[in-house]
Amino acid sequence: MRSQCSGSKGHYVRSLIVALQFLLLLTATSAYKPLSDHFLRVIPSGGDDFDIHNGALLAPILVPRVPGTPGQLKVQEHFVNFFKKELPKWTIEWQNSSSKTPVTGDANVPFANLIFKRVPPWTRPGQASLLTLVAHYDSKYSPDGFIGATDSAVPCAVLMHVARSINTYMTQRHERIISQGGAHDRVLEEDIGVQIILLDGEEAFLQWTATDSLYGSRSLAETWESTPNPALSNFRNPLSQISLFVLFDLLGSAGARIPSYFQTTHWAYKKMATIEERLRNLGLLESHSARIFADAEKSAADFRRGFVEDDHVPFMARGVPILHIIPTPFPAVWHTLNDDGEHLDMATVRDWAKIATAFALEWLNLMDVEPTPQ
Repeated sequence: MRSQCSGSKGHYVRSLIVALQFLLLLTATSAYKPLSDHFLRVIPSGGDDFDIHNGALLAPILVPRVPGTPGQLKVQEHFVNFFKKELPKWTIEWQNSSSKTPVTGDANVPFANLIFKRVPPWTRPGQASLLTLVAHYDSKYSPDGFIGATDSAVPCAVLMHVARSINTYMTQRHERIISQGGAHDRVLEEDIGVQIILLDGEEAFLQWTATDSLYGSRSLAETWESTPNPALSNFRNPLSQISLFVLFDLLGSAGARIPSYFQTTHWAYKKMATIEERLRNLGLLESHSARIFADAEKSAADFRRGFVEDDHVPFMARGVPILHIIPTPFPAVWHTLNDDGEHLDMATVRDWAKIATAFALEWLNLMDVEPTPQ
């Protein structure tokens, strides 16, 4: 069970972490260029790929996928095959761990995080900053048969859509820079890539505690913190390469509202809120609810130290800047058998595909390869 973390957990947020986040975000802000209206209009919604019965992206994930079970292995295969076949320029990495759980006694449960990454081809390991888009793909141990459509099959499918949608533009940008000789005399803002992390073991097996939850994210954050990048790298380890950790969770129900949880990344929240507003004003979103990002005008005095515990916590504790995209209150289907495909609002799902894609395109500064208006 995710919980609202109060000031008593303030050890996760220290003054040094805030300072580091601020410096990182200043660098990212300088490179951020809004998409044109035309570019927003050509962003695909995913359409039938999000069909709950035979959609190429979403349908294969709408099965129970408890860590270590055959259902989860099939979903892992779905992810890997998608990137291998459709996005061969992306690298695929596994980060594996195991742990005992309160319901498995002395037996270790395997956890497998998947990292899909694309960086400029001229960069060396540890050179590129990385927009990091994250969701967990495991489903809850109980109740038996739990699907977890919002939690988090939809976010996983949305991130697959994002990767496919931005891939062509990344290729065009890389090829243009190389053809102009810029790969050998580049500027810092061109050394930016993207990684999509699908985390395992987010859900508690019995009851949410510091040790019965976040199995995959705790392992990955610890591993990356202790793994140095090669000498002369721009970043000391994989954690410090993360320019922004955007965690998507509990998405796909109608009427969700996403608060802004952290003052240090409120500027990025406002960028996503602006994208939603522009898409809605252009008539490009299907849902007709009020604004999803309702905290855009939130002032510094309105921020509190509370937050929703989720996969970002081990990364935030190590100084990584976090943008948490999770609704509060949680959807009514949360942790019930009704969290299945039949209870999704498909217009909202497709809207999330557009919003997340537009945010990634802007962050990667891809306006210089804007498609030609027809």
